[in-house]
Amino acid sequence: RIMPASFEARSDAVEMVSNELNQLVSGQKELELRYQTILAKKLDLMSSTKNQDRLTEVEKEVIEAGADLKNSTHVFGRSLRQNPLTGDNMVKVQEDRMFVERCMSDTLSECIQNCSFQALAETVRTQKERKARLQETILKEENGRKHVKMLHKKLIDIQKEKEIELQQRNNMIAHFKDQLQEMKAKTDMEGKYLKKSAEVTVAQTQKKCTLSEKAMQDEIESLKHQIEEENRCNQEIENYLRAHQEELEKKVDFWMEKYEKDVEAKQHELDVLKASKAKDLDKLQELTKLYKEYEQVVVEDRIEKEKARRKADQEAIELRAAIRVQSWWRGVMVRKGFGPYSKKKKGKKGKKGKKGKKKK
Repeated sequence: RIMPASFEARSDAVEMVSNELNQLVSGQKELELRYQTILAKKLDLMSSTKNQDRLTEVEKEVIEAGADLKNSTHVFGRSLRQNPLTGDNMVKVQEDRMFVERCMSDTLSECIQNCSFQALAETVRTQKERKARLQETILKEENGRKHVKMLHKKLIDIQKEKEIELQQRNNMIAHFKDQLQEMKAKTDMEGKYLKKSAEVTVAQTQKKCTLSEKAMQDEIESLKHQIEEENRCNQEIENYLRAHQEELEKKVDFWMEKYEKDVEAKQHELDVLKASKAKDLDKLQELTKLYKEYEQVVVEDRIEKEKARRKADQEAIELRAAIRVQSWWRGVMVRKGFGPYSKKKKGKKGKKGKKGKKKK
């Protein structure tokens, strides 16, 4: 009862499978065409514009299209591998049905005999372990394939690098060969040129040496004449210097004698000046003492005059202050009526008599 309906008994099984495959193929072609279009658009933008935002958007579209194409390729391959009309699928389903039947019969027997389902749990655990080992094997195989692909890619890159390096070295070798040929030709030319130049230089040097030798011979003759003339001049100069030396010695004796006489005269003048200085010094001391006495008298006189002036100023200040105090006191006495300025009460007679006096 768990077996699915088989397509082998149906007349339209081939047509159904063909339609499904045609849909997958058309979808795959559309995705490939979309990916190529977006990739061409990206290449055009990279060559025509420098807008980073637009390039980023196109890059995202390329990545999305590539992911969709990869998923579609995976589904297409899986559909081709899982064709329902193949005998492998039927064998797989039959094996799974027998395994489930055996597992259920063992579980039913254990339930009837022992009232438990340990066989089912053990079967499930065994299948999980088997699937885990299978998954681990598949993962190892995938990792191995990836590693092999990576190594193969590295090998290709290394081969390309070595080929490029070999090509570069071949180019360098050819370049060095060309340089070597050029250097050989240049060396030959330079050797010929240096040989000719050396020959010319030797000839020029010989000619120069001949001319120099002749010039030096002339110079030697000239120097001999100059030496003879210098010897004669030297002899005359020596004679003149000897005569001049004798004259200078006589002058030195004369000046030495004159120097001694002048020193004695100046020494006598110095002694006279020293004695005069001593007298003047004594006189200066006496005048200084007299000046100090006169100065003391003048200072004392000035002090006395200053004291008298200060005393006169103090008396004038005290007089002005006394006058002010008296004036102020009189004013106070007049205002307050003190002393002789007090108001006395008199009769009418006295007033009349007073008025008569005022009229008089």
